[in-house]
Amino acid sequence: QVQLVESGGGLVQPGGSLRLSCAASGTIFSFNVMRWYRQAPGKQRELVAIITPENITNYADSVKGRFTISRDNAKNTVYLQMNSLKPDDTAVYYCNTPRPGTEYWGQGTQVTVSS
Repeated sequence: QVQLVESGGGLVQPGGSLRLSCAASGTIFSFNVMRWYRQAPGKQRELVAIITPENITNYADSVKGRFTISRDNAKNTVYLQMNSLKPDDTAVYYCNTPRPGTEYWGQGTQVTVSS
């Protein structure tokens, strides 16, 4: 059974930084596509960043140049480094990994950007 556990969320001032972590278990992590999503109050969940087993990355236009996704296969962990945070980045951030016909989600971690 695949399990994903996020950590690293919190309250930060505009312009600040946070690093989110997602630890995976029950899977051969190095083979997995890993994704970060977020969901703000009253809005649909949106894809923020993706990283492939080959370390190919892609980002939502709203976070390009500010967020960086990376992975450490030795630690079975994917990271999301978030810089120059804005109030619009406030959301619950979720880790995700797809499989044929299904996908797995973490429980989410709250990020609040406010002065």
